[in-house]
Amino acid sequence: MKSTLTNPKDLLDVIELPAIVVSKDYEIEATNTAYESAFGQLDLTSSPKCYAISHGYDKPCDQSGEDCPMRQARASGQKTRVLHVHHTPRGREYVDVEMTPIRDDSGNVTHFVEVLRSVENKVTTHKPVKVAGSHPAFRQVLSQVSRVADSDIAVVLLGESGTGKEVIAQAIHQQSGRSKRPMVTLECSGLTETLFESELFGHTKGAFTGANFERQGLASAADGGTLFLDEVGDIPLNLQVKLLRLIETGSYRPIGSSESKHTDFRLICATHHDLWRRVQEGAFRLDLYYRINVFPIHMPRLTDRRSDIPVIADTILESLGAGNRYHLTQAAQSLLEEADWPGNIRELRNFLLRASVLNDGNVLAHDLINRLLKERAIAMGGAEKLSDPNSKLTHYSLAELERRYFTELLDAHRGDKKAAAKQAGISLRTLYRKLESLN
Repeated sequence: MKSTLTNPKDLLDVIELPAIVVSKDYEIEATNTAYESAFGQLDLTSSPKCYAISHGYDKPCDQSGEDCPMRQARASGQKTRVLHVHHTPRGREYVDVEMTPIRDDSGNVTHFVEVLRSVENKVTTHKPVKVAGSHPAFRQVLSQVSRVADSDIAVVLLGESGTGKEVIAQAIHQQSGRSKRPMVTLECSGLTETLFESELFGHTKGAFTGANFERQGLASAADGGTLFLDEVGDIPLNLQVKLLRLIETGSYRPIGSSESKHTDFRLICATHHDLWRRVQEGAFRLDLYYRINVFPIHMPRLTDRRSDIPVIADTILESLGAGNRYHLTQAAQSLLEEADWPGNIRELRNFLLRASVLNDGNVLAHDLINRLLKERAIAMGGAEKLSDPNSKLTHYSLAELERRYFTELLDAHRGDKKAAAKQAGISLRTLYRKLESLN
């Protein structure tokens, strides 16, 4: 292609997704109809810069803390993909940017074609909870989701409990070609052999004691869609071979049936375990490990993405509103951002739920959040952990710890039981009963 594009818009007309032509100097020279529909028309006579239009920056992305797809494409001479946060008519959204160099007859790169794919970063689950954020660790997760969703390969989500693995599993399913079919979930932790087989494969009537009717298994229910195995690392060793056969062949037999059935699903697994260590300990089959560990995605802890805590808290409160939208003050947000959340997003949600119940009005202020954080610290033993055998707290009985808590609480309120009950989040009658039992 010649270095001077006589009609660059013609180049974009064959692209169905939003696309632009960008010069080596970051100037947008053409947009296609899909781009104008998604992001609005641009005044190209003013030589708009791509970084200014997409991000509101006054200098290129790589000088503003972002990865620059043009820089990567220019360095490699090849097509490159980067996940970016763009300004859109709907606000800030994640966009998967694909940048392709255009060369002249001499092989020199003169322009770039930038194709944009919107990536939804707030995924609603069956519960009214949304996950959001822009921390680089979270953006890496979304970038991997964007890349793997269209394929049919197995995905395993790794990370601590409460980090949002099921939400990300739903994001993968919703962006896949199987989104019109269901995603079914099997919680693998604590299942007996019979219950595991019954849940996954189904059973015929009379197959075992209590099987009073025929039941369809989740393997059948997931046909054409996605099967999500939560806490797959907890499946007992003797059951793993049956799961492996299902994954490899798509064939299974309901309990009590001699007829083999077939299913076709996309597999997504999740676990808080270190699966490779489980393999080395002999608790997880090596062949099953390799079968499910095709595309691992590591979920960051909430404390590893502290800057996302305010926006996560805001989306949680939005879901709790029920006509009374809750808001955090800036000071309250800062307290949440500084706190540790060993239970991750799940713990943060429960904390905010309690705060919304105890709060008068719809503004959660510094004093309430600070008080609840202090109460949580007391309940967890302050800096000491009850699981630590060297902790002084292990020398106390539960009654003694409660007595110590309520004594200090009453002292703090100078004996005002009504105020103490309010801070403890209990009724005055419950406080009297508690004090009576402790004495």
